[in-house]
This record gives sequence, C-alpha cells and structure tokens, in this order.
Amino acid sequence: MRYLEDFRPGTVVELGAWTFTAEEIVAFARDYDPQPFHLDAAAGEASLFGGLAASGWHVACAWMRLWIDLQARETERALARGEEPPVPGPSPGFDDMRWTKPVLAGRTITYRSTLTGGRTTRSRPGWGILDSLNEGFDETGARVFHFTGHVMWPCRPPTATEPGADPDHPA
Repeated sequence: MRYLEDFRPGTVVELGAWTFTAEEIVAFARDYDPQPFHLDAAAGEASLFGGLAASGWHVACAWMRLWIDLQARETERALARGEEPPVPGPSPGFDDMRWTKPVLAGRTITYRSTLTGGRTTRSRPGWGILDSLNEGFDETGARVFHFTGHVMWPCRPPTATEPGADPDHPA
C-alpha cells in the first residue's frame, strides 16, 4: 500500500471487470431502483435502452466493489511482507458522474482508475485527498460510465530523523 506522497498523476490502476447478469440487474433494481426497464426484459426492450438495463447506481456500485477488493488485496500483500499498510479514509464526495451508454444484461464492464492529483489538507494533519478519474468500458471499448472521485488518504508519517518527528524532542 502506498501513502499520499507515493502516488503520481497519470498512474492507471486496472480494477477488473464485472458482468451484469439479468438476475443481478433485476435483484439490484428491486431493492434500489425499481423502474420498469431495470425490472423487466420486455419493458427494457420497449424503452430507450432497447433491453434490460442495469441501473446506473448498480454500475457505480460494481466499480466500488472492485475498488474495495483491490484495497483488500493490497493490504493482504503488505501484511504478508511484514509492513503496516496505511488505511484510506472516507470519500468527501465525487464530481461529474455520468452514465454515457446503457449497460444491458450480459455485458461485461471493465473498470479503471487514473490518478489525476493529490494534495495535503490543512484541516486534517497527516491526511490528504487523492483525486481520480474513474471509468467503465464495455467489450467494444466504449466508455459507459465515469466520474471524478476524491478520497481521504494518509500521508507518510514523519520519521524519527525529521525535525519535529519526536514529540519528546521537538525541533
């Protein structure tokens, strides 16, 4: 796992792929977005989507699941190396979420995140905010989903050799 200072703009992280089955689309819609074109294949066919379509929130939730799974794998690898991995914080929000093409039943979406920047915060010492462009692409390479994400990320702790790092011997 990396600290805020270790990330470089332009770094691309491949998160993985998610196949949206008809059963999964209907189950998600039943619980969270019960619109006819998400619940019924015939209604989906008759809609602007032209088929049973995943809710945009379902498409976003699949991105989130893959992001969390990636963080868990990186944490496991760090612990296996005997490292104490940094633990990311919450997200203060996102910008510009768009669903640019319907995700129909049977489609597989491949997700990635591209780091666009990072900055430390004045209000939370030891923390920063990472910014990223997060995208999903269908099998043809068409972008079907994107948003700009922001997540609180820990800064590298000061070492004992840095001035002010030892509270018993301040600089």
